Amino acid sequence: MLKFLAGRAIEGIEVVKNDEYMRTVHLKNAEGMYASGWIRVGHKTKKNAISVTVSESLLPVLPMVLARIRHLFDLYCNPEAVYETLKVMNDIRPGLCVAGTRVPGCFNAFEMAVRAVLGQQISVKSASTLAARLVRHYGTPIQTGIEGLTHVFPSPEGILALEGPIETHFGPLGVIGTRSRTILELARKITQGEINFTYCHQPEDEMKKLMDIQGIGSWTAQYIGMRAMEWPDAFLETDAGVKKALQPYTSKEILKMAEIWRPWRSYATINLWNSL
Repeated sequence: MLKFLAGRAIEGIEVVKNDEYMRTVHLKNAEGMYASGWIRVGHKTKKNAISVTVSESLLPVLPMVLARIRHLFDLYCNPEAVYETLKVMNDIRPGLCVAGTRVPGCFNAFEMAVRAVLGQQISVKSASTLAARLVRHYGTPIQTGIEGLTHVFPSPEGILALEGPIETHFGPLGVIGTRSRTILELARKITQGEINFTYCHQPEDEMKKLMDIQGIGSWTAQYIGMRAMEWPDAFLETDAGVKKALQPYTSKEILKMAEIWRPWRSYATINLWNSL
C-alpha cells in the first residue's frame, strides 16, 4: 500500500517516508467552517493496526479525517472474503493473487480524479510531475512544520475561479489543452453536484456521468471508480500493466477471464499491478 502511494505521491501534498504516509488536509465541516492541517499515518505491524497523528487544527473535523483515512487505506475491506474469490488467479500463475491485498483509495477525490486525468497515456512519474506543478502554481500554501508538506491541493471552486481560458493557466505547466478543459469541466460538475464521489451508492451511474465529460474514457472512469468511489468491481482490461501481467491474453480475453473475479475485480487489478 505505501509503495503504491509513494509512487504516486504529489510533491507538496504527500510524503511517504520511514514507513509513514503524511499529507496536508483542507476540509469543511457540516457548519461550513474550514480546517487545514496535516496527518501522519503509520503501520503498527505487531498490532495489525495503523497509527494516526493529526495536527491540532484538524480536531474540529476529526471524524471526517478518520473516515477519509479508512477509505484511503481500505480499512473496511474483508481480505478473507476477497481472497476466497480471487485465489483462482493463482491458477494462471502462482502468486498472482496475494492474500490481504487492499485497494488504495484516496483522501481527496477531486485531487485523485485530476491526477488520473493528468496520467492519461503518460508514465506515473510524468503525471506526478504535472500534478506537482499544478500544486506549486495553484495550490494554497500551508505551514506544517513537516518537510515536503507545503500546500493543499487546488479546490474545484479555485479552478473555476481562474480567469481566462484554462489553457493559458495549465498550458505553461505542460498540461495539454484537452486535459486542461477536462479538468475544468470535472471541477464544474463536482461543484454543481452533478457528480458525487462521496457515499456513492451507484458508482456505475457516476462513472457514466464521468464519461460524458470530453476527455474521460473507460480507463479513467474505472480508475476513479476504484479509488474514489470505493467500487470493488472496477476493472481496467485495457491497462498496460494489466495486459503485461496477463500476457499473452488480449484485452477481450482478459475481460472474459475476469468475470469469475466479480465482485472483486478492483482487488484483482491491484494484484496484477503488484505482480509486475
